[in-house]
Amino acid sequence: MTTTTSSPLTSLRALVPHRIVEFGEALQIAEQQARRLIDLIADVDGVNELHIARMPRIKIVREDLPVSGMSYWNGQQWVIALSRNESQTRQRFTLLHEFKHIVDHGSTARLYPGNKRQSGEQQAEAAADYFAGCALVGKRELKSAWGNRIQRVEDLAHHFNVSFEAIRVRLAQTGLDVVADKLPTPRCARPVSTPRYQVQRFRTARPRYAQRRYA
Repeated sequence: MTTTTSSPLTSLRALVPHRIVEFGEALQIAEQQARRLIDLIADVDGVNELHIARMPRIKIVREDLPVSGMSYWNGQQWVIALSRNESQTRQRFTLLHEFKHIVDHGSTARLYPGNKRQSGEQQAEAAADYFAGCALVGKRELKSAWGNRIQRVEDLAHHFNVSFEAIRVRLAQTGLDVVADKLPTPRCARPVSTPRYQVQRFRTARPRYAQRRYA
């Protein structure tokens, strides 16, 4: 008895429901697809060009293009064309962006019906950007790096081999760009001299170090 393993494209496309979705859900699907891609590849160095190029019926080429990239079916295989004049980090992001368009083939009408604020095409482009960011800088991996004290934009960009802007966007999307520095909750309170006809008043007490820090 033989078993067959579905291709990564088939696996990612299987996450799309057979109904029209709101754009917010389309972004959730894009993130789920990115997560599945990371897990399927299972490479500690993340998703790279070889992983995409080794997939069945996908070819990657570099050309002099007026845009960052494009993708199309040539009758035999999917072609992802990248601008050879852009940086490697930009090309890597564009590669995943265009790969998302290939993943969406056959489902674009359901995923991106458009609304009053965005056309279907604009939604598709935004989702492709979101997918690329999630695939190159996975939420789980980003939070792990952050927990290991890799927190400067420059260090994170080097760690994930992406641009500074890609890291800034992912930090914002995951909420890690907001560093709370709130006053600590007072440990206790001290009574304040209060007339008998009034409700007893209290003064919060803070450690001296906290008073110095937040003075």
